Amino acid sequence: MDILDFDFTLPEHLIAQHPPEVRGSSRLLVALPDMPLQDRVFGDLPDYVEAGDVLVFNNTKVMKARLFGQKDSGGRIEALIERVLDNHTALAHIRSSKSPKPGMGLVFEGGIRAVMVGREGELFCLRFEGGETVYELLEQNGHLPLPPYIERAADADDDSRYQTVYAKYQGAVAAPTAGLHFTEELLRRLKDKGAVTAEVTLHVGAGTFQPVRVDKIEEHKMHSEWFEVPSETAAAVEAAKARGNKVWAVGTTSMRALESAALETGRLKVGQGDTDIFITPGYRFNVADRLVTNFHLPKSTLLMLVSAFSGMGHIRAVYRHAVEREYRFFSYGDAMVLGRNEGVVR
Repeated sequence: MDILDFDFTLPEHLIAQHPPEVRGSSRLLVALPDMPLQDRVFGDLPDYVEAGDVLVFNNTKVMKARLFGQKDSGGRIEALIERVLDNHTALAHIRSSKSPKPGMGLVFEGGIRAVMVGREGELFCLRFEGGETVYELLEQNGHLPLPPYIERAADADDDSRYQTVYAKYQGAVAAPTAGLHFTEELLRRLKDKGAVTAEVTLHVGAGTFQPVRVDKIEEHKMHSEWFEVPSETAAAVEAAKARGNKVWAVGTTSMRALESAALETGRLKVGQGDTDIFITPGYRFNVADRLVTNFHLPKSTLLMLVSAFSGMGHIRAVYRHAVEREYRFFSYGDAMVLGRNEGVVR
């Protein structure tokens, strides 16, 4: 397929630069199969959830992954921690006039010292000195890594708003943004209706923002992310399917974790590991029946995923409607509900 099949024109003023004033007050475009598009608000989500449905949330927590400092040689440097390998070692993206060489010392804000010890592809392996763990150093001295299309520095409000209310496990460099709309009160309402909540972990990497730079999407190399599906979630999903209920993926990251764990057999398996799953039109979905998600970048792998899930023609119509009605786009933007289009050829 051609990359231009996933392009669209987005007015710049529709790119949300700040979260809504109140968490959960975003708009919700309901775009389910066999029904007209509905313009609602996010608090209406329980209207579409049945008792016994399972909603799967990604409980990853965003790290304060951006560090500023200088090399021992004096040049400025910026590091974006992509993955923590152990208590003192991490892989990072580096921005500097000249890339550091193995053995070079780096000094970041707060007196953090590290040594560049090697490369893994485009990533630099940094070994941090001192008794504190990488996570502790980042929490004390790091900066929240807002997406590149948010044209401002992160502030104190972002520390809480660019994090879901159910975040548990540090490791992401970007938020699972569909989850940002959920409040404790909304989660209670869903449970009161009889919905079941379950969790997966997928540590979102910076690659989620990388554009596809090839004309034929089959040639794109997908980035890798760590995920885990616990036994409780696999059991909840299997029970829901047995009784005829729907499984909801809250966000594309939850969807990627679920589908990665079901690739081998078509059934959700317990486990953990790295995934570079690339979901494009023609993919056969095994787990989710519904998807809660934000609006995605043109030519992005996430736009390809939702097109695979609901059909390319349907997604084009949804995005045309969203632009015409001036929905807010991307991480701090509005949300939509999509259904799996069983008429899509797989």
